[in-house]
Amino acid sequence: MTYVGDNEIISAKAEGSGEFVMMHNQRFYKISNVHQMRPFFMSIVSHSDHWMFISSNGGLSAGRKDENSALFPYYTDDKITDGVINTGSVSLFRIGLDGKEYLWEPFSDKYYGVYDISRNLYKSTIGNWIIFEEINRDLNFAYRYSWQFSEKYGFIRKSVIKNLGSDAGKVQFLDGIRNIIPYGISANLQNIRSNLANAYKRSELDKRSKLGIFSLTSMIVDKAEPSEALKATIAWSLGLDNKEIILSGNQLNKFREGNRVDEEFDVKAAPGAYIIHSQGSLHSGEEREWWIAADVNKDYSSIAELSKQMINGNALIDDINQDIIEGSKELKGLVAMADGLQSTGDTMSVARHYSNVLFNIMRGGIFDDQYLVFKDDLLHYFKTSRKDVLQSSSSFFNDLPETFLYTELVEKARSAGDKDILRLTFEYLPLSFSRRHGDPSRPWNRFSIEGKNEKGKRNKNYEGNWRDIFQNWEALGLAFPEFIPSMITKFVNASTIDGYNPYRITRDGIDWEVIEPDDPWSYIGYWGDHQIIYLLKLLEICHDHDPQVLSGFLEQNNFVFANVPYRIRSYEMILKDPQDTIDFDDDLENTIHG
Repeated sequence: MTYVGDNEIISAKAEGSGEFVMMHNQRFYKISNVHQMRPFFMSIVSHSDHWMFISSNGGLSAGRKDENSALFPYYTDDKITDGVINTGSVSLFRIGLDGKEYLWEPFSDKYYGVYDISRNLYKSTIGNWIIFEEINRDLNFAYRYSWQFSEKYGFIRKSVIKNLGSDAGKVQFLDGIRNIIPYGISANLQNIRSNLANAYKRSELDKRSKLGIFSLTSMIVDKAEPSEALKATIAWSLGLDNKEIILSGNQLNKFREGNRVDEEFDVKAAPGAYIIHSQGSLHSGEEREWWIAADVNKDYSSIAELSKQMINGNALIDDINQDIIEGSKELKGLVAMADGLQSTGDTMSVARHYSNVLFNIMRGGIFDDQYLVFKDDLLHYFKTSRKDVLQSSSSFFNDLPETFLYTELVEKARSAGDKDILRLTFEYLPLSFSRRHGDPSRPWNRFSIEGKNEKGKRNKNYEGNWRDIFQNWEALGLAFPEFIPSMITKFVNASTIDGYNPYRITRDGIDWEVIEPDDPWSYIGYWGDHQIIYLLKLLEICHDHDPQVLSGFLEQNNFVFANVPYRIRSYEMILKDPQDTIDFDDDLENTIHG
């Protein structure tokens, strides 16, 4: 037998298992005893611009829009999983029972085998809610925390502690989040110069509202000039009146030792944290809950306004919950527009189909206004694509109403008799919700999630690698067949004349890799032969929907080819080295960007 102190290590008895359960009027997939499984990676999806990549052990990275607006550091999959010991959620409990006080750290492996526990993981089938639960059968207590998203308030972490025993118990705890990233620290800076970044960090607590402000003492630049950080990351809490806040992880061991911890108001040159210290008694069956909200890129006027609002905590809790509900409805609505909602007796298939459609529109985008086109967005598209066409054909655009159907736009473009207007109209795809690779398990992970504009409308944008975009559009085209001709036009016009194509497709055009001699992963372009299957599928869908469209395309002279700085070598040079057939044209690259 093996002991920790006087405690014999308890061997695991149950293996991991999964099932669907109903909680909070929603369906979740529950994995019981998830700690018996190898950690796995998940993406928790927002209806807005939030992003969260989280491991089944609780390690996570999160932020808004892109990796440079992070709440927690944006690392690769392995570092996120390993970072659970110092990043994200942290919970320590001292439970008083029978005259003794027991230290319990849910979800920590530091005391593995000391208690008889089970850890359960719940993820909503909608995809935007995850719950971690640990049940301590020795102490007869259960603790759970969850992550959800709010458009107004950012990232919402709710915690619940419940007494499962027959006797009352005293509970003292530290619970919160740590390794909070202040505004102004990019992913590259965090990965390469994290220690330097720590020297600039400052964590402050507003004494009245208990709102934490995490900022830089100045922007991190190596120039002899003033550079003030004008925004900050914030964290705040609701649900507990009797609480203190600590802003770092420096006092965790004091708590473990049973000593007093002191509230912190100003911590410099250390990773920021927002950890609640509170205590009280829980009777049999009683539970207590509290919320932590955190958000990024907040200016100081909005921070001051939020601090005032926190005086009425109950109203804020109601507002948060309502905002979360509205966000869930919006996310389901986006999936519904792409025919992602099913109702059958096979619950797993229904959940799987929903998930497939959700991740498909996250990459390829969704026409969230159906076939409706807004004039201001069309003008913005033409201004970015061909400003000269916008100027030379001003009468065409001036005559357009503020909103109109896409089919009406195509007919007007045909009647205009201008090849450029017709071509760009066919390329126009008013997609939103799309983002490029955002998977931290891949070495090329880059993403940017466009949110909403000042009018509350979702910004129109899409971007993705060639394969991802056109494969995802194949499925999307079945839900929106009138846009299939535009998808075909985008494919053809993004192809090169010799078939060595760029890598990425965006709303604003195309972009391509540039040779990076010092990066062994770096490569440029792809031959178009294995991409033709994507075009074929789009052509088949178009033919099935309206065969006359394809025959009409063959009679139109409004297609072009992409002129990217890749040049196929001469036949003689290819014979000399068949493994090196493409040259990068630096002069053309400079001309394009000049």
